[in-house]
Amino acid sequence: MLIHPQFDPIAVSLGPLAIHWYALSYILAFFLFIVLGRYRIKAGGTLFTKEMLDDLLTWGILGVILGGRIGYVLFYQLDVYMANPLNILKVWEGGMSFHGGFLGVLAAMWLFAKRRGLGFWQVMDFVAPLVPLGLASGRIGNFINGELWGRVTEPTKFWAMGFPQANYEDLPLAASNPQYAAWFSQYGMLPRHPSQLYQFALEGITLFIIVWLFSKKPRPTGQVAMVFLAGYGIFRFIAEYARQPDEQLGLLTLGLSMGQWLSLPMIILGVIGFVYFGKRNQTV
Repeated sequence: MLIHPQFDPIAVSLGPLAIHWYALSYILAFFLFIVLGRYRIKAGGTLFTKEMLDDLLTWGILGVILGGRIGYVLFYQLDVYMANPLNILKVWEGGMSFHGGFLGVLAAMWLFAKRRGLGFWQVMDFVAPLVPLGLASGRIGNFINGELWGRVTEPTKFWAMGFPQANYEDLPLAASNPQYAAWFSQYGMLPRHPSQLYQFALEGITLFIIVWLFSKKPRPTGQVAMVFLAGYGIFRFIAEYARQPDEQLGLLTLGLSMGQWLSLPMIILGVIGFVYFGKRNQTV
């Protein structure tokens, strides 16, 4: 069984200033967004300019941060934050939701499109291929931090990894399951799926390849965005079977996690939207 390296979460320390790996993963995500966006602009076939791309990134950052934080509060920790509302502002303590960030980006892109006199789906089709590598960067940040680890698996599996950071979750599981207790006694921790790496590979690298290649040819307006929407929903739904459910929520109706329930509408709307935009037969 592999053991998580327990990286120092601080990448660079300059006196009182500490730069965390997770912050660098966000910076890398925004950098990749600009690089890929400029490549698409240079390749032609788009109404976007470099100046518009820079403006788009600013709107996108606001959408990600505000939407991600609000989504985390509403979807995962509402009772906790309602008891201490000021803690909502403590973003440095962690707590972001992709699904909330996605809704925040949708709102930001709608405002951007309205200001620029562009069609909303034109904007979303341009943005969709630029996003997955940023998601991949974020999942590497999760792995470095040793957070969002996976569910328990057998220690003999080649993917099994122990997360010392998960000790507070391992102990009650070991106390309630004789097999887990034996593994815990042997390794000092439980073997888990490194689900951050699964998400890196699925919703990051694989989704990027699919959406990028699909967007290289003229498509009906809205279809590129729908491929991203359905693709992310499918890959996230699959990865959630290996990811440890949020401690405060556990598994919900039908044995599905909150991440899976939030991904189902993405899959359904993505498939329906793909068919709908295809029938409209409008190309970008």
